[in-house]
Amino acid sequence: MKPRSPFSAVLVLATFSLLAAGCGGVAMPSLPFMGEKNIERSRVPVNSTAYQCAGGKRFYVRMLENGASAWVILPEREFRLDRVAGEAGRFGNGKAVLTVGSEEVSLVDAPTLSFTGCKIPSAEPPKPESSKAEAPAKK
Repeated sequence: MKPRSPFSAVLVLATFSLLAAGCGGVAMPSLPFMGEKNIERSRVPVNSTAYQCAGGKRFYVRMLENGASAWVILPEREFRLDRVAGEAGRFGNGKAVLTVGSEEVSLVDAPTLSFTGCKIPSAEPPKPESSKAEAPAKK
């Protein structure tokens, strides 16, 4: 058997390099912290209603099965409550109770969790109060 020349090894290596260069290279995957600006996404769960409560507490409710049950979404957990028979606007699971009134909503999961005075947050920022003493008009 005849030994191969070093020239053939160089020729094979050069051919492989040219072929690899013609493939275009490697594309980097799109990572959330690279490239374009990060887009702020809504923190409201899909198909849910946000409620702002006393003490700065907040939770979300998603109605299921045409109002037959409610899915409660808290920062630390989620759970389902079924409509309480004979009581309009009341959902429960034997431990937690969600009461949906015309003006306010409350959620109680005794003895540790209580959300009271909850309302849908206003989309408009509060208007500043006008001062009673206005500056005199310029002439």
